[in-house]
Amino acid sequence: MSETIGTLTLRPLDPVEDGGLLHGWVTHPKAAFWMMQDAKPEDVERAYMAIAADEHHDAFLGLRDGEPAFLVERYDPAHRELVGLYEPEPGDVGMHFLVAPTDRPVHGFTRAVIGAVMDFLFEDPAVRRVVVEPDVRNKAVHALNEAVGFVPSHEIDKPEKRALLSFCTREQYLAARGVTA
Repeated sequence: MSETIGTLTLRPLDPVEDGGLLHGWVTHPKAAFWMMQDAKPEDVERAYMAIAADEHHDAFLGLRDGEPAFLVERYDPAHRELVGLYEPEPGDVGMHFLVAPTDRPVHGFTRAVIGAVMDFLFEDPAVRRVVVEPDVRNKAVHALNEAVGFVPSHEIDKPEKRALLSFCTREQYLAARGVTA
């Protein structure tokens, strides 16, 4: 019998309450592309306190049937992450997501998570396009991104990595999900 995905929801991240949990996630070997492998618990809490205080960046804890299961960051690429690296358009929103490490992976779970994240981002009618910049070496996330409608644009050099800049409009996302407008 296969395990079901369950109900996925998001809530604002609490850097103090959720910091210990996040530390275990972002320092796990499967989170190498998160680039926090050597972070101490206080480093993680400090990083998410800074995000919580930033008007152009926020973070959410993703829940599966009420239990913490993934992390989402949303940012304004005109002010964070991609400043000077591309020409932002009105309605652009940047996104990062991380699925918690598990000893019991559920087939299709990560795909369901990125779908839930995209649904969440596009709930805001002002959002016209989602922008991502994963490490060029992260082939697994490139495949996931393309599965939900992202189209790679070009590689860019960020201070911490060489990244593949990709975009997904609302229409591309709906088409990838098989929904006609």
